[in-house]
Amino acid sequence: MRSLKAFTLASCLGLLTLLVPTANADTWNKKTILTVNEAISVPAPHQKAGMILKPGKYVIKLADSPSNRHIVQIFNEGENHLITTILAIPNYRLEPTGDSKFTFWETPAGQPKALRAWFYPGDNFGQEFVYSPAQATEIAKASGEQVPMTEAGQESFSKAEVASVDKTGTKRELDRKTYQPEQKTAQLQQPKPEVREQPQAAQPQQELYAQNRMPVEQSAHRELPATASPMPLFGLIGLGGLSGAFLVRSIANRLK
Repeated sequence: MRSLKAFTLASCLGLLTLLVPTANADTWNKKTILTVNEAISVPAPHQKAGMILKPGKYVIKLADSPSNRHIVQIFNEGENHLITTILAIPNYRLEPTGDSKFTFWETPAGQPKALRAWFYPGDNFGQEFVYSPAQATEIAKASGEQVPMTEAGQESFSKAEVASVDKTGTKRELDRKTYQPEQKTAQLQQPKPEVREQPQAAQPQQELYAQNRMPVEQSAHRELPATASPMPLFGLIGLGGLSGAFLVRSIANRLK
């Protein structure tokens, strides 16, 4: 029983050992299964009109070249037959996706769609395929856009010159900005500055007290009603005089 458990554990470890290099290899060469439901057109360096991939499954991956990570190879499903080798240029995007994505060029009616770019899951850039001058011109006429092109063969991909061609067949310098991510900058409306009343500077307490109290006192002094009569005052004076006279008389009687 113990020997069976040991054998099972060893088998699992051996299987993991086999799977790890495979996963690393797929990450390095970005191996992807390409399922074609209808015929598509791809570049072929030795064929001016390109190559047609019939419906089926294919393997697309980067060539094993550490110096140039923009050479793409397409194999049959069993990977025992190399169908074509394609030169590519980096095509950047804003947001990576979790699955492989392929884009296509617009082509003349009745002709297979032309494979344009391939994006590997998680990458912020993809492989924009470069076509031969003849095929690039045909695609440019149908799409109205400039299409990457090269006259170099597969043997000189490492130092190939990549240009572009427009719908008139005119060769132009490749505009690398076309393949940079589109920065969508929304024009933010600047809010109007709020007009706020400036608060008055704080004044000393004594000054505030003076300003708040003085007008009241002055007003009270000015508004004193003139309704009092002087008669009570005269009565008080007379009463005081009588009291004084009585007091003087009392003192005089005692002195006699």
